[in-house]
Order: sequence, then structure tokens, then C-alpha cells
Amino acid sequence: MFDLSLVFALLPFVLFLSLLFFKKLTLLRISLLALVVVTIIQVTYWKIIPLYLLNSVVKGFFVAFDIFLIVFGAVFFLEILKKGKVIENISLYLESISKDYRIQVVLLAWFLINFLEGMAGFGTPGAVVAPVLVSIGLSPLTAVIISLLGNSSAGAFGAVGTPIRVGFAGLDVTGVPWFTVLFNSVGIFMPVFMIWVMAKNQKQKWTHFVEVLPFALWSGFLFVISSVIVVGIGQEFVSIIGSLLAIVLVVISLKLKIFVPKNERSLIAHSVRKMSLPLYKVVLPYLAVFALLVLGKLVLKSFQINFPWGYQHVFNLFNPGVIFVVVGVPLALVWGKKKLLTESSKKAVLSTIDPFLVILSMSTMIQLMVNSGNNISGLPPVLSVLTKNLNGSILPFVAPFIGAFGSFLTGSITISNILFGNILSQASVLYHISVAKILALEISGAAIGNSMAIADIMAAEAVVGMKNKTRSVLRGVIGAVLVCLSVLGVIGLLVVR
Repeated sequence: MFDLSLVFALLPFVLFLSLLFFKKLTLLRISLLALVVVTIIQVTYWKIIPLYLLNSVVKGFFVAFDIFLIVFGAVFFLEILKKGKVIENISLYLESISKDYRIQVVLLAWFLINFLEGMAGFGTPGAVVAPVLVSIGLSPLTAVIISLLGNSSAGAFGAVGTPIRVGFAGLDVTGVPWFTVLFNSVGIFMPVFMIWVMAKNQKQKWTHFVEVLPFALWSGFLFVISSVIVVGIGQEFVSIIGSLLAIVLVVISLKLKIFVPKNERSLIAHSVRKMSLPLYKVVLPYLAVFALLVLGKLVLKSFQINFPWGYQHVFNLFNPGVIFVVVGVPLALVWGKKKLLTESSKKAVLSTIDPFLVILSMSTMIQLMVNSGNNISGLPPVLSVLTKNLNGSILPFVAPFIGAFGSFLTGSITISNILFGNILSQASVLYHISVAKILALEISGAAIGNSMAIADIMAAEAVVGMKNKTRSVLRGVIGAVLVCLSVLGVIGLLVVR
């Protein structure tokens, strides 16, 4: 029997994908157009009650504003650190720890990228690290592929917990951070894929690969165990503090020669770059952020906003973006006076406008779907129409693939969660299986899929001066992505009840 409700429920997603693949439109224009289509469908077919239409817009705005503050603060802070040569010196300190190019690459493309993902996210890590990988002797194509593979696992908690905080806004996320850390352990294999990409271009590829394989597995394990230790503090700290802890642990293990290859391998000579800052100046900004994040998490609470028409919104005063600004302003004044402050603010605003509008469009669209049951047409909510067609027995397997699909298309784990979080949550309830585990599988899959996000590929290509190599990059990452997603899906089938 022909189901017109299902057609209209799927239409926005079909439109979104079609425009993304077949039309050269920006993600912002596609998101705005999808919102217009959803609004028209809700008003004319579902006949949503106007009050709930208004509530959807208000809720969508607050979700977008939350992420606006985070992205603005993160970009503002990162720009100040870049101008102060802090980021450059971090990479140099990591490079100086070992002369082996394979270890250098893992330090930069795994540990540093994980840390940058926690600080800023949204394509920043690959754009920062890919040029550094080229500078140590890798080809631009190899550098881009490796930086994308590295920009995976930490994304589940990237940009100070934004994927869960904003992506699952309005959902019960109890247990989601913990299960995400456990499922995210599949990412332990990403450093292995990274060293294979490096080694396969060498004459003795198997020798180059096998020699450093124990260190690659050890590096993946260190990030996983660090995440497990830190997740109890809060989801905002996993990628930042977890990455810092993992860096400390790997530096100690290198000093102790744990899993260090006996043969030291190097690439062709490249220009020598000298460190310009003492270590304490590199570490101090991050220690300040860490201290204020912990303090803010403990002290800052939330308050409720009551609107005249009866809508209520709980606003959380703890926003990591504000802390980035609080730490960044005095640094800018000390290092570059008002000019650096102005330049960093301008870059942050320009970098934040598009993500804000995209999130506003997507979150409003999802809220309209969530509220669609409040109508005068008598139709069931959009999410109920969609979830009744999902097969509960294979949901744990497909959830990671759904998340990866979303981040691949949109270039954002957060937007992937906004797109599919409510649908998967509804399906979990319908089939009486753990909502927390399904959402954790989805976000872990989205983190893996982030390695092949089109937006991130284009950003990384741009910074290394490479053009029209998107297909080659995708071929370089797709194998690792599919292996990790398949393993994650099987784990889901085994543990989700």
C-alpha cells in the first residue's frame, strides 16, 4: 500500500543528499533549502500547530547558539595560539622526541590531531597537521590521507564535547559518553592503517610496516585507556584531557623505549625548523583552559528561561567557548596587543557564521520533525513514520553506518547526530533496546566516518596545495573506514539488547 506520509518524511533527506551529490551548492544553502521544504511539508501536510512551529524555531536557535559560542571560542583561541607559534612548537616538540619518521607521523597525525579535535574540531585538525606532515617528507596525498585517518576517534567527543552536547540536544544521554568510549575503542586500529599508508610507498614496505606495528597498536591503546580514565570527569574533557594524558604516556613510553622500533627509519632530508618557545609557554595556555574547564564544570549551573506562550528552555551557563575566550584575551594582549585580538576575533566570527546557520537550519528541521505529532491532521509524528520501517534486529549493526554516512555527507559528527539521533532513539524505544548503546554506536560510527568527510578532505587538500584528488583521497581512507565500521557493527550485534 502506498504510504504518502513515508514519502513526505523521506523527501527532505532525499533532497539533501541529491543536492549534496549532484549540485555544486554549499552545505549552508542545502541546509536552508531542506529547512524550507520541511517547513512547507509540516504546515501543509502534517498541519503542525503554529505554537509548536514557533517552539521548534526557538529550540533550534538555542542549539545553534550553544555551538556558536563553542566554535567562536575555539577558533579564537586557536588563532591566538597559531599567531603565537604555540601550535607550531607543539608539533616541533613532538617531532624532536623521535627521529624515526613513522613515530613522528603517529605523534602528529594521531596524538596531536586528537588533541586539536578536542580543542576545536570542525575540520581544524587536518588543516593544521597535513602541512606539517608534508614538511617532514610525506607526499601531499599521503599527508592528507593520514591526517584524515587520524581525525577519527577523537571526533566522538570533539570540539569540547559538542557532538553529544549539541548533537543529541533534547535526548536522554545518560550512559552515552561511557558507551561511546567503549565502542570508540575500535579506533585503536587507526594508527595501524596510518602506518600502512606510509609504508606501502617504501621499497621495503613490509619491513617498514611490521617494525612499527607494535608502537601503532600501543598508540591506539593509549588513547583508548586515557579516554576511559577521563570520561568520568565529563564528556567535554575526553578529547582534550584524554589526548594530553595519552601524549604524556606515549612520551614516557618512548623515553623508556617501549615498543620503539630497533631500526630508525628516515625520509629524504627536509628543512630544519627550530623551536622558538620554551616548553612552559607552550603548555601554559592549555593548563589554564583545563583548570577553568574543570572549575566551570563544577561551579556553573543552568537556569530556566520561561517564554510568554508557555515554552521553557534550560540554558546551561557552562559553555567551553566562553572559557576559550577568557583564556585567549589576555594571551592576545600579551603577545600581539589589540591587533592580534581584533584579527583573531574577526577570523572566529567569519569561521562561525556558516556553522551557526547550518546548525540552526538542521536543528530546527529536526525539531519540526520531533514536534510534528502536535498537529490537526491526525497523522503520527515524522519520526514514528520513519522508525516503524527500521528493522530492530539489525539496528545495532547499521547504527554505526548511519552515523558514518551522516558525517561523510555533512563533514560534521555533530550534524550527523542532529540528523539521525532522534530517529535512532525512537527506533530503540520501539524495539525495546538500549537507547544509550544505539546512540553510542551511531556517534562512534560518525567519528570513523569523519575520516572521509567531503568537507574535511577539501580543507586538507587546500592547505597542502592539492587539487582534484578527492577520489584518490577517498580510495585511501575507505578501506580503513569500512573495516572499522564492520567491526563496530558486529560488536553492536553482540552487546546491544
